Amino acid sequence: MSTDQYHEPPGELSDETRTFARMCASLSEEAEAIGWYEQRIAVEKDPVAKGIMRDSLGEEYKHFSMELEFLLRAKPQWREIAQGILFTSGDIVAHGEAAEEAAAD
Repeated sequence: MSTDQYHEPPGELSDETRTFARMCASLSEEAEAIGWYEQRIAVEKDPVAKGIMRDSLGEEYKHFSMELEFLLRAKPQWREIAQGILFTSGDIVAHGEAAEEAAAD
């Protein structure tokens, strides 16, 4: 079993913590795949290949979103902070600072 995703001895971690770590790793992998597809699409000249890549990119967006939702459900403070930032308009940093402060109260 690979333990690259752990920073502590896996045997000392609860099942919940190990699942959380796996989902964090999956989220990171999906974000990386999104970046790869964006680059491939930007340079692809064949319209059929580009269409397939766009379809694949949509799948990566879906997977990323599902994994993020899983993680946000697991950590209420994370969800609270995210809700103050996501799907808002205006200054992202200001929203982040306000959300973090509100979650700490």
